[in-house]
Amino acid sequence: MPPKPKDGEVVVSMSGKWVSWTHTAVAYSAFIGALVTGLHLHYHKIVENEYYGYPDEWFPSVSSTIGDRYPERAVFQFFIAMTSGPRFVLVFLWYVLTARPDSALPKFVAGVGLFRTLSCGGWTYVTSTDDHGWHDIFMISYLVATLPWTLGCIALSPKANPKALKYRKIFAGSFFGTLVPLIYYFIQHKVHRVAGAYTTYSFFEWSLILLDVGFDAVTALDFEGFELVVKDVQGTSRGYVYWLPNNERRVADAVIEKEKDKPLGQTFGSGLSFSEAVDAAADVYNGFVFWSMLTSLGLTVWYFPLWHMGISGWEVMVMSTVSPFLLCSAYLRSLVVRNVRYVHLMSLSGLLAYLVVQPELRLLSVGFGVSMSCLAWSATWYGERSKSTCLDARILAWSIGLVASSLSKFTFHTNNPIWPIVHAENGGWNKLGFVLAVLAIFRSTKIATDNRGGLESIATPQGSSALAGLGLGGLVFGMHSLLSDSSTMVLWVWDGYPVRGPLASNGGALTLLAMGGGVLHAIWLQQEPANWISVSALAAGAYLVTSYNHWLGFFGAMCIAVTLVSLCRPIVASAAQHGPAAFGLGFLIYNILVLAHVWVVAYAFVPGGPLMREHTDWVMTATVLLIAAGIYNVERAKSNAKSRSKLVKSGPSRFRSYYIYILMGLELLALSVSYLRFPTNDYTPYHENGKVMTAGIWTIHFTLDNDMWSSERRIRDLIKDLEVDVIGLLETDLQRIIMGNRDSTQFLAEDLGMYVDYGPGPNKHTWGSALLSKFPILNSTHHLLPSPVGELAPAIHATLDAHGELVDVVVFHSGQEEDPEDRRLQSEYLAALMKESPRPLILLSYLVIKPQEGNYNTYVGKNSGMRDIDPSDWDRWCEYILYKGIRRSGYARVSRSTITDTELQLGKFIVGQPEGSEEQISEAEVPEALRFPAMFRGQGVRGHQYHVFNEPRYYV
Repeated sequence: MPPKPKDGEVVVSMSGKWVSWTHTAVAYSAFIGALVTGLHLHYHKIVENEYYGYPDEWFPSVSSTIGDRYPERAVFQFFIAMTSGPRFVLVFLWYVLTARPDSALPKFVAGVGLFRTLSCGGWTYVTSTDDHGWHDIFMISYLVATLPWTLGCIALSPKANPKALKYRKIFAGSFFGTLVPLIYYFIQHKVHRVAGAYTTYSFFEWSLILLDVGFDAVTALDFEGFELVVKDVQGTSRGYVYWLPNNERRVADAVIEKEKDKPLGQTFGSGLSFSEAVDAAADVYNGFVFWSMLTSLGLTVWYFPLWHMGISGWEVMVMSTVSPFLLCSAYLRSLVVRNVRYVHLMSLSGLLAYLVVQPELRLLSVGFGVSMSCLAWSATWYGERSKSTCLDARILAWSIGLVASSLSKFTFHTNNPIWPIVHAENGGWNKLGFVLAVLAIFRSTKIATDNRGGLESIATPQGSSALAGLGLGGLVFGMHSLLSDSSTMVLWVWDGYPVRGPLASNGGALTLLAMGGGVLHAIWLQQEPANWISVSALAAGAYLVTSYNHWLGFFGAMCIAVTLVSLCRPIVASAAQHGPAAFGLGFLIYNILVLAHVWVVAYAFVPGGPLMREHTDWVMTATVLLIAAGIYNVERAKSNAKSRSKLVKSGPSRFRSYYIYILMGLELLALSVSYLRFPTNDYTPYHENGKVMTAGIWTIHFTLDNDMWSSERRIRDLIKDLEVDVIGLLETDLQRIIMGNRDSTQFLAEDLGMYVDYGPGPNKHTWGSALLSKFPILNSTHHLLPSPVGELAPAIHATLDAHGELVDVVVFHSGQEEDPEDRRLQSEYLAALMKESPRPLILLSYLVIKPQEGNYNTYVGKNSGMRDIDPSDWDRWCEYILYKGIRRSGYARVSRSTITDTELQLGKFIVGQPEGSEEQISEAEVPEALRFPAMFRGQGVRGHQYHVFNEPRYYV
């Protein structure tokens, strides 16, 4: 029973709506006041940006208006300070309006509202000039908190006030809809440098401010029923007395009572506990560990055929995943299900594998860990098949675990920080990951999965065990190959400059949001994902992403992400009902698809390869058909579906809310990472004043070094120390299961401050070629050169803005030595391409020729118009640098250390000068800006030194 209010005289009484109106008026005054002041005093300064000024840009952005200039900044800060009081009261009143003793959502939303208010003060009073880092932290925090605040307010909005709910949806829809053109015009400004684009962007930015404040202004409609009273209970004042009406039951309680049987009500309509929240987090972390280990298996297997240049025998370790077949034995099934905690703990050998130095033993450790993890998860699902709520929770945790794993790779530039190819020195968080995994296992297995070992009698499931296994195999493969890295499908639709589709930064966040949408679809629509509409959406998405580039193709990728994740629940539950054979068959089918996934590109090195050559479309079609078989099986089991639906309704449903909160936290983190990773596009060459361009070519061997460690940071260090402005990297296509679904160019480009063209995407079936440049890439075209027999030969033809002049760069990887006809055709194609270019051109290539012999004379000479960077260098076979229309001033060869199997070749060029002669000069005659770094002379550093000539060569 609530405490009785004290009697006394009412001193002041006012309607609660005035809190909202005051907040709205003062907040708008802050922004509009700063805008008017800035337009009057500093118009030309605040419309100017890093690329253009007036008249190309004629309206200021929010940030330039409220920034560091006086008095605009003072006006803004003055009114924002006045806004804080009504703001805190508004958040408090909203909590009072919506609070319920049996729900944590109002508390969560109120906490987010308080956090938003404090973070607003942070970016208002700590400007980017004061402390750029903290300013960005406060700003990002405010932006990401906007999503849960907006959605939470809509979810809690009293249904008895439909007008307020209507306006909230209008403001929220307009706000999030405005983000699309806002991002588009920001990219037009930042990436394409379109004049006037920032002015258009500014209008959308100001619209967001108006909509954001307007959204909170709607609370005036809700607070009309509130009366704020100041009461004198000691008689020290002489106010007029107004008595409040009797308290009535809150509208929100009635609404929840009415909505409790609906999915949203089931999710948020019951109380939460900290202990259960920790249990949910532990389950999700276990799912994260499963996907982290599974994605590391192919990566560690890949090391061996990579260095053997063919089948090594260690490929058999991919079959580690079929361990669920062991559960077909009644004795082993009972043993595993009853002791699933210890099986999970044994699986952690995969996390400890980073401690093993010898590659063979490290692979065995990873393989054993993956085997135990597949066995433990299958046993858990099977043992809980008769308890639908528990089974749903495990499946949900497993699917969110994939989101977490993909997010960790998004955060760490496509490397998972607990993989066995990383350690503390190259970005690994292995120790922390292992400790958390142990704690999560003990927490999530504190209650035995099933005390009868899964041997109890249940109703015979309808449908086919084989179909259930086929569906599971297609699902796991689809999730692993397409969703285990958020940039995989971004690179599928990438087609060079100018940018006409998503980048890894924004596309990765969109992929993670779509995966989260799939989880919510499964939670709130319960069984609805398991139908033919979902299969149709999956098929349509597969067609679009396979057949189209740019945003249209990426729309298909979003359809795939939503559908695959939403189908986890029905397909995995169906496999659990049909027993261990379904899990064993499912992982076997998954392995077959993994091999097919590799065969389409490695056809020149594997038995039966030509049959699968370049047939990613076959693999994608098979994946969709297998999932369709699983859905068909689910649809057949109608009696089971009805039974499970009843169990879900009658059982506790609040576990879903924990997973939604965890998912929301992951998605907010994804948005923050996307903001931090978005390219700045303000990169500068190492020698701006001398018109110098240092260009290089390097085959980086899929960024796995000689000892099976990730080598991105070592590659970064060498490129930085050699002051390379433009570099062609070969063997860079890592977006396959067997290579870990990685993209090393993301880390290199962002860390070195370079533009990047990834080259032909993973669906183009090459080993990859990439271009990194300190100079803006104005245009780039991808080529697949003639390869009738052997592996495909990729090339990038790019035009750079180098010191204000247009220079073409071609990055090329030719075919194998075993295919001379392929290489002849490729030399003719590339020679014609280079001959046609009217601009200065540099070729950074891997040619597989001897100097002065055979195809060399097609690449060099009148057929191509190209010159060799050093015709006297006879000790070459793979890497070559050619040029035309630009002065070559230096040439160097730098040893590889243990990073890869190929050296780094470099050329120094002077833009805007004629080609020059073959006469060599000493370094003493060369200006400082044209010299190669001295640190690589003699013994060099970190195993890198000038070799072959033991020093760089310079030319007149």
